[in-house]
Amino acid sequence: MATPQTPYEAVLHAARDVTRLDCALDAEMLGTALLGSVYAVAEHDRDTALREFVAGFLVATARRRSAAAATIRSVFAALVPEAEGAGRVRAGALAPAWAGQLGRVRLTGAWCYGDVYGDQTSWLATFAYDDEEGGPEHALVALVDHNIGIAKDIFVGGPAGRVVEQARELCTADELTWFREEDPARMRAEVSRHLAVTDDLEELPAEGSLATDRALAGARLALLPAGPMPALPAPPEVDRAALVRAFLAAPEAARFGLDAVDGDDLASLHFCLGLLLDHAATFPDADPLRWSPMVAELFLLDWVHRRAVLDMDDAALLPRVLRGWAAYTARLRGLPARAAADTDRAIEELVPEFARLYSTGERRSPATAAVAQLMADGVDPDDPAALNAWIEANRHRLTD
Repeated sequence: MATPQTPYEAVLHAARDVTRLDCALDAEMLGTALLGSVYAVAEHDRDTALREFVAGFLVATARRRSAAAATIRSVFAALVPEAEGAGRVRAGALAPAWAGQLGRVRLTGAWCYGDVYGDQTSWLATFAYDDEEGGPEHALVALVDHNIGIAKDIFVGGPAGRVVEQARELCTADELTWFREEDPARMRAEVSRHLAVTDDLEELPAEGSLATDRALAGARLALLPAGPMPALPAPPEVDRAALVRAFLAAPEAARFGLDAVDGDDLASLHFCLGLLLDHAATFPDADPLRWSPMVAELFLLDWVHRRAVLDMDDAALLPRVLRGWAAYTARLRGLPARAAADTDRAIEELVPEFARLYSTGERRSPATAAVAQLMADGVDPDDPAALNAWIEANRHRLTD
């Protein structure tokens, strides 16, 4: 057989056996996998890329009369009903009997589960076809990562009952996780909001079934009850001074000897606390009290090196301040003792690598590196004349 000349021909060739599948769900799984390659290679606005590809495919295959062509056209129209021309597609007499069940599913349940730290939430919904001919009941699971503000992975599969019970049992057995029934309208709004961010990423998460299951997940989400699309939460009003005062009066500050810091070290202490609050404010769902082993790692091994210039006193004090703050916030949030202990242990284990990165400066941004060099050279950043003279003398290093 000749090599397909266009992407549309390649898809038709890949779907040549679609009529031999057993049910509508199998066909929708094949269709979403084929569209996954379109989603993955798009450079931005991938949801639009899917709609445009399907619209183009429907035009390019409009005169194809084979059963396979008619069927895969119906599959794509069910998966991406917003695509131009999708509403006019009909399976026709040559399509399998199950083609009439494509996309005809009803919601049978909705739940969500996640970790007590608030790092990740998984949203779970189950669906059944209107007729058994469509296929078995199946589940949609969408993993939202709150540290990066995206839908990190999506899975569609089954059996639905097993997926639900496995998630429930896993969370019941682990005190650091939770599981509950959820409002399907909220699931649609939250997953759609985070998927919109994912769709516009320059590079998709490397693992999981995000690309292959994206089209089918979108079709299933569209069947959930519609509610108002939530905007990104506005950063909460934080009285930083009040937070710091409350912390320094708390037993966790005393536990780590922070209540007794004075003299020159007091400025370093407040600088370190300011860094913790600055870092927390960078998250999409900003919360100065949300700390976890992962958030601590992002802070100590990445953010602080790119965004702050530490002197030796700051670097020596920062891990201790973080341990005290993480313990304090865990108590305020009512986290299990194990959660607080795990975060404290993680911070201890991160300290050697934090110290190495501080000493090498390898993760400093160019701006941070320049300020660090300026301070190392004894230049006062508040002295305009000295600063201008330093910039002129080091212009070759700053522009290389």
